[in-house]
Amino acid sequence: MIKLLIEEQIPVIRDGALTEHPELEAVINKLAGKITDEEMQKLNGEVDQKQRTSIEVAKEWLKAEGLIK
Repeated sequence: MIKLLIEEQIPVIRDGALTEHPELEAVINKLAGKITDEEMQKLNGEVDQKQRTSIEVAKEWLKAEGLIK
């Protein structure tokens, strides 16, 4: 599971996930410094208020940032 802590905007991932998929470290590090507090609040609002799935919202944001196709 990956969570972005809004106060610090730090990517967090389980150690087991990195053990199983070490290639994730480079991918996750691309997120560092990409999300502002305002953007994170907007993304959370899409999930909490508009009842969208977190996966849907995350994919949309990652595409908009050019991090995935």
